[in-house]
Amino acid sequence: MPRYADTKAAGVNLSPAISLVLQYEPVYRPGPSILPFAQALSEYFCADNMGRVTASFLVSILCTLSLQAWAVPHGGGKNSSGLTPSPSPSPSPSPSSSSASKVLYFPPVTYAPSPSGIPFLIQNQSAQPWLYRTEAPITHPTLSEDSVCVSSNGTPGYWYEQIVHDGQSSFMDSAYKDNYEVFRNVVEDFGADNTGVEDAAPAIQAAIQAGPSNGPDRGSHSMGTTGQPAIIYLPSGTYLMKSSLQLFVGTVIIGDPTDPPVLKATSDFADDHIIYGKDPNFGGTINFYIGIKNIIIDSTDIDADSSIALLDWTVSQATQLTNVGFNMPLYSSAHVGLTTQYDYNSNLILNDLWFIGGAIGMKLNGQQWVFKNISFTGTTTGVQAGGTDIVFLGCRFESGSVGIDAQGTSGSLTVVDTTGVSMGTLVSSYSSGTAGNSIVLDNVQNSGPTVKLGGRTVWSGNVPDTWVHGNLYTSKDAQYESSQGKIVSTARSSSLLSGKNYFTMAPPTYQDYDVGQVLNIKNVPGIPVYGDGETDDTRNINDILSRYKTCSLIYFPAGTYLVTDTIFVPAGTRIIGDAYASTISAVGSNFEDDSAVRSMFRVGYPGDVGVAQVSDMVFTVADVLPGCQLVEINIAARTPGDVGFWNTHFRIGGAVGSQVESKCTDKPEDCKAAWGLLHLSTTSSAYIENMWGWTADHDLDGDNPQTISTGRGVLVEGTAATWLIGTGFEHNTLYQYNFHYARNVFTAMQQSESPYWQGPGSSVLNPGPWDEYLASSDPTYSDCAADDSKCRMALFEQIHGSSDLFLYGGCNWVFFNDNGDCSGDCQTNAIDIANSTAIYLYGTNTKSTTNMVMEGNMPIALESDNAGGWGGVIAGYLYDS
Repeated sequence: MPRYADTKAAGVNLSPAISLVLQYEPVYRPGPSILPFAQALSEYFCADNMGRVTASFLVSILCTLSLQAWAVPHGGGKNSSGLTPSPSPSPSPSPSSSSASKVLYFPPVTYAPSPSGIPFLIQNQSAQPWLYRTEAPITHPTLSEDSVCVSSNGTPGYWYEQIVHDGQSSFMDSAYKDNYEVFRNVVEDFGADNTGVEDAAPAIQAAIQAGPSNGPDRGSHSMGTTGQPAIIYLPSGTYLMKSSLQLFVGTVIIGDPTDPPVLKATSDFADDHIIYGKDPNFGGTINFYIGIKNIIIDSTDIDADSSIALLDWTVSQATQLTNVGFNMPLYSSAHVGLTTQYDYNSNLILNDLWFIGGAIGMKLNGQQWVFKNISFTGTTTGVQAGGTDIVFLGCRFESGSVGIDAQGTSGSLTVVDTTGVSMGTLVSSYSSGTAGNSIVLDNVQNSGPTVKLGGRTVWSGNVPDTWVHGNLYTSKDAQYESSQGKIVSTARSSSLLSGKNYFTMAPPTYQDYDVGQVLNIKNVPGIPVYGDGETDDTRNINDILSRYKTCSLIYFPAGTYLVTDTIFVPAGTRIIGDAYASTISAVGSNFEDDSAVRSMFRVGYPGDVGVAQVSDMVFTVADVLPGCQLVEINIAARTPGDVGFWNTHFRIGGAVGSQVESKCTDKPEDCKAAWGLLHLSTTSSAYIENMWGWTADHDLDGDNPQTISTGRGVLVEGTAATWLIGTGFEHNTLYQYNFHYARNVFTAMQQSESPYWQGPGSSVLNPGPWDEYLASSDPTYSDCAADDSKCRMALFEQIHGSSDLFLYGGCNWVFFNDNGDCSGDCQTNAIDIANSTAIYLYGTNTKSTTNMVMEGNMPIALESDNAGGWGGVIAGYLYDS
């Protein structure tokens, strides 16, 4: 390792670089090598002409620090049996007292996912719903619609605490299934003290840990990802915490939103995080199905200068953090609200949170996020942002030093409808003329310095329109402008707005309902619904939804609801499930014909206007069903938010309960698993927030290879108003996002990955294996040579015949060809725009793709011209705008 004295003698000033590196604890990064990360960092410093010796010195330092980081286990080490001890995790590297300073994070360009399954050792091996199903009995009573509607019974308290919870893990072995409780009230079932007198941590951890009463616990690595759902309910009150909580995949912590419970760390708190969200058994990129909502985490009894973080949230898609407060001491030098630093991660959205006090609100390191409706008050640094594609939407920073420290943003930072009040600086980043430091501010209110680059103020005060720093394109012009800060006009559609801001809405809790107004779909007299993964529930679900439309909130307890035909959701319906555990699964011959596509879950008829809301549900298929369109939305909202989906996800394959998991291991043409995921039809107007449309690239519940062809991701044809906030569609065959004659669409975060099986070496090229019955909205790939396998890969976005699209924070990652590693340009085209007007793309990112944007047959924006982030970054792309 070079000595500092050697570099000093050579006339190289390393002091800034050394202090920057050494003041930060190591950042754990998976992948083949720390070297690309170190080289990227050193290249940044070398740009300031510090010499080649600087690069090698920094590489050596970073390698040394990284080896030290890898030696420290997170969340508790494993014992000799491979099982994780409980209840308390071992200490992890903690935020230092200097953690509010600047840091640079650059994702290694060589990183590629290495997903692995979680064995489901106690599953019911005989459950095969694709072969054997029972029919629900027909015992319908003769009731008029008026007689079945329920009304308030005046019972006080939050309905979710009081309703009957009879959910299940549908595919758990029958020897354990009846002894496994999904819903756990930490006070009533585990004796947690909520008066603020006794330590509640052991009882809450026991609730998190509990498996079947006669079987393994949830930390045992034996119930897969989908087999161990646990709803940990905290009634209102104060819960003293002397040690931390460790979550596992499938865990959702829920508090009472009418009076959120407080998890309050004691002054002698033993660990460095109050809650570890990341399951320590698995990497961050496979930490799915974890949620926290309606609670407050409090560190105000801990010395303001002692290092503590309130929450580790190193998790990925299909997770939810919402309506959570982080209460820290004012003027703290060391408290951090939220960190994502224990592994690489691929999250979509954090929303509707508040932070008070602390040195740092959120300390981030990961791929991408949208942060929606988050406030920071009295927090020295609101967000230390390390990532590739980051969007802030509707956020507020008040009485702090720095709002967003973007020193570690290697791709794009997009800030929309955000306010700074009494801030030293709203956005601070490094000075760079490259595309890799793209910053977009759109409708930002601030009274002082708004943007500082390299310590120099480049914009002060409000940004009433759009300010762009980075590469900027206008329609049909491949000669981009490398803007160092330019105002452009974004003509927002009034139908998408609330006042001057884009409309957003918090996930509904229905806290104004009492339990008498909520219907458990499994407890309707005379209309039995089972949700057991064995019974065909189609007829009775449809009957209940028809009878109870407009008059009840319909609750689906945890379980798998098999359906053999379309579930119709009429106007007036509100549905809520147990997050990540309430699944509707298509099966049967009605969905097998791709020449006669049938929807599994249809919301409204064309022309319907009214209310239809769905929260906390999962949609999937139990078999290979090439004619199945999973969800179709036809209804339009009368007012924004009346039609909406929140924390609702798609999963094709990769889990028990579906033959896709075991059958689709080789050739994609043998596994046309579903026609498409989501269709927003021409008559629809819907608000979508936190949705992952995932065709499995790996097995969540075992080690079966997954080579699956789902035809399409999301097709948007709505023209009235559509909102897509915090969405990701991955591994679908023809496209991930398709805007076909769509109008008036707002998106904040569109995340995608290509199908791992596509590209050179694949046995089938697009539009195969779906070429026999293509829809008029499908790309034909006729502009590609017949054997051009990189050209015939799934488009990230197709935009055709559309207008007034406002797309903020898009990213398409290409890691593999033919399920194997690839290098250089692994795919030819990402986005294709044609015959459209008023298309605004801000903060667009790609990896390993030749052409970022095509206009018809013409390549316009090349990744090589926009080098940054994981490959290419475009700050602004204005098509006929």
